[in-house]
Amino acid sequence: MEGPIVKRYRGNPILTKKDVPYAVHTVHNAGVAKYQEKYYMLFRSHLDTGRSIIGLAESNDGYSFTVHDKPFMTPATEEIFKEYEAFGVEDPRISCIEGEYYITYSAYSKHGVRIGLAKTIDFKSIERISLITEADYRNVVLFPEKINGRYIRLDRPHSEISPWAIWISYSKDLIYWGESELIMMPVPYHWDQMKIGPGATPIKTDQGWLSIYHGVFPTMDGAIYRLGVALHKLDNPAIILGVGDSWILQPEDPWEVTGYVHNVIFTCGAILEENGTVKIYWGAADSVMCVGTAKIDDLISLCLNHNRPALP
Repeated sequence: MEGPIVKRYRGNPILTKKDVPYAVHTVHNAGVAKYQEKYYMLFRSHLDTGRSIIGLAESNDGYSFTVHDKPFMTPATEEIFKEYEAFGVEDPRISCIEGEYYITYSAYSKHGVRIGLAKTIDFKSIERISLITEADYRNVVLFPEKINGRYIRLDRPHSEISPWAIWISYSKDLIYWGESELIMMPVPYHWDQMKIGPGATPIKTDQGWLSIYHGVFPTMDGAIYRLGVALHKLDNPAIILGVGDSWILQPEDPWEVTGYVHNVIFTCGAILEENGTVKIYWGAADSVMCVGTAKIDDLISLCLNHNRPALP
């Protein structure tokens, strides 16, 4: 393979606050899904209060997006969600399971951060289902199908006791989760040594579930957020077949290096196309949205042929 594994779109950034027809200060950390041959993006934005809402944009080609006139999701006004979303809703991920689009999102309040679950069938309306974790949790993403009769998710408890690592959990009904297990940890003095967390919805391939995750490295000038990949066994995603030893994307463009939070590339969505390429979407510096493409075979090869242990 020649050149970078992820090729940035020349038209980046693809979405900024100037593209939003209501007042916001950022556009970032978006989940993306395809519905009726269109791309739908649920993006996070900061308001001038510093709190976050979720907007909706759509596209015919996955590059040029038009933002809807009103936010798609704002903090709930009815209990029990009202109590736990008072400080904002953030970082949605979208998983299509049996024709319904399930959205996991971070719910912030004075009680900390926990994960909410909602769904839509048409990206016109949204139904909240449940709060599926206690505090403090972030970065929960659902596998896009049942495996051995159960729903499965990757998550990242917020803990300073154990390193910020990736866990796996199971459910029969999407509401009650358990049998949680630690499956992947940061590596000391490595590009993801500070913390890791699940990013985009896992992608099913013939060789396993490809998971794009974020890893964080501390520097004297602050933390750097990059993206990496891992490959999970198809019939048992708790088994990781390989974790790419090197990152696939790091902050380089000006809008990735400088912004609301410097030196951040953070993904919540990726789309596998029929030609074997993956469109990877990322929030840059917590300020704008970008996209790039990679070959699925290259990502899998990194996991299998140039890997490091999942549990060092």
